Amino acid sequence: MPTSPSETAVEAPPLNAAPLRGRRSFLTAAAVIVVALWASGAPAMVYPVYTAEWLLQPIVITTIFALYPVSLVIVLVVFGGISDYIGRRATLLIGLAIILAGVLVFALAPGVEWLFIGRVLQGIGVGLAISPAGAALVEFNPNGKTSTASSVNTAAAATGLALATVVGGALVQYAPLPSHLTFWVLAVVVAVVFVAVWFLPRGVVAQAAGPWRPRPLLVPRGIRLVFAIGTLSITAGFAMGALFLSLGSQIAKDLIKTDNALLAGAVMSVSALVMIAIVFIARSFSARTSIIVGGVTTAVGMLLLVAAAMSASIVVFLLSSLVAGAGYGLLFLGGLTIVNQYAPVHHRAGTLSAVYLIAYLAQGLTAVAVGSSATTIGLQPALDLWSPLIAVVCVLATVLALTFSRSRRVALA
Repeated sequence: MPTSPSETAVEAPPLNAAPLRGRRSFLTAAAVIVVALWASGAPAMVYPVYTAEWLLQPIVITTIFALYPVSLVIVLVVFGGISDYIGRRATLLIGLAIILAGVLVFALAPGVEWLFIGRVLQGIGVGLAISPAGAALVEFNPNGKTSTASSVNTAAAATGLALATVVGGALVQYAPLPSHLTFWVLAVVVAVVFVAVWFLPRGVVAQAAGPWRPRPLLVPRGIRLVFAIGTLSITAGFAMGALFLSLGSQIAKDLIKTDNALLAGAVMSVSALVMIAIVFIARSFSARTSIIVGGVTTAVGMLLLVAAAMSASIVVFLLSSLVAGAGYGLLFLGGLTIVNQYAPVHHRAGTLSAVYLIAYLAQGLTAVAVGSSATTIGLQPALDLWSPLIAVVCVLATVLALTFSRSRRVALA
């Protein structure tokens, strides 16, 4: 990543623009993250329906899944720091409009080709919305604490994933139009959040100098170590999420031996619900502690997933979901907190975009690799291969966090 030699290594405090702070704006920014993650996870519960209706192979499903992070990464490369120039509100409105378009494509999809288009639109929309929403949480936070903003960010992301699996599972199982209705419901929610964002403050928050133009994402020189720690932590969690979201429904169905989508969705939501709980449990943790504990915990969860599939035990699968969900929550919370604490105010969204770029690219590659393996060698061997590799990445995040200085200054890389 290109760096800016002019940036210092000190912690960047939250903005002191009191008029921009307020509970309503703060909750609206959190709602954007909820619907963004809900949209990203919504197809997960419908994949088995598509598979049955259109006779799709696992590689097709995971490729559809992977188009989301791949298109998101492209958007982050080109537009990652745009909200630092045109403002959080304007960027969020554009992102939500494109998310809504993607959801409507899924809602109307008559064939598999539409799913590819819808997934690309979802990736573009979330790519535009996710970083400015995270930056807005810091800047609209009434108490001014970056740790609070990171905690709410983590909880909002987990809430979105839980809604995707539980609401999606219920609608697929018990409502008419199982491959469409869940997206119509989501479209209404996205539209409501769009209206709420319309009333956010119009001022450009943390405005960067000069007019916006496509440019490389900047990682300030003084926070290279922080950036590496935060990025690897979030990447490890996203890789675990790729495995669970792309194949979790099928894994759950194989273990539970049921076609009940709500039951499968409830099982899949365990990780997300644990993530929400861990936010409150770990509020007093430092970012470094969250990453260290989260890396080890997620690695254990991945190994338990292999054991669950080998033993065909729903109890072990639930245990793996609990443990991996707790670890993912800690990794995501710690990674966000450490980046938010040290990213310069006028490059906050751009720095977060650089983090998400790498994390989502890894998520897309993981989804394709796991799907390809599941198609060619089978689901169980694929889990045996990829779960331990993801566990290794989690351990690397822990090791890197152990090198982080406790002082407020970060050694130059």
